[in-house]
Amino acid sequence: MNVTELRAGNYFEDPAEPNTLYQCLDILLNKTAMRKMVAKLKVRNVRTGAVIEISRNSGYNMEVVTVTKKVMQYLYDTGATLVFMDPKTYEQIELPHSACEAQIPYLAPNGEVSIQMYEEEVLGVELPAKVALTVVECEPGVRGDTITNGGSKEATLETGLKIRIPLFINQGEAIIVDTTTGKYDKRA
Repeated sequence: MNVTELRAGNYFEDPAEPNTLYQCLDILLNKTAMRKMVAKLKVRNVRTGAVIEISRNSGYNMEVVTVTKKVMQYLYDTGATLVFMDPKTYEQIELPHSACEAQIPYLAPNGEVSIQMYEEEVLGVELPAKVALTVVECEPGVRGDTITNGGSKEATLETGLKIRIPLFINQGEAIIVDTTTGKYDKRA
């Protein structure tokens, strides 16, 4: 595919850098009077997570690849790896902590996630927009204590994540947490 036809979200390999898989985050096409069109790409290296900018002239071809998403269920943490299972085939895969460090605080047992795969290589874990987690520790809410802390209190969730929650939420209740912001959304 010509570099000028790439769109945000496309996965591709650059022939100039073999064995490097990128995801296009943004593309800016620049055409001046006396030059060829230049495509400025903001890309993320899928394997390392590094975000860089690449410039290529029009006519340069990239190899677009297909990254599949497979819905899997999180089972448990072995200490060094996380175990996921395909709910249809019961096939299990293990991923090292380093492959999904940012997602660990939102992974509750039996929660569903999307595993991104390229051929047989696991690229990463994609969380749902919101997850339900149980409050395991929090102070009891004191009526009238809304001036000092804005009507919220610190809570520890079942995964170890610490967030601010409203005063009316008690220990043992399930809440919905937004995985993009890491904040309380509503009761479950």
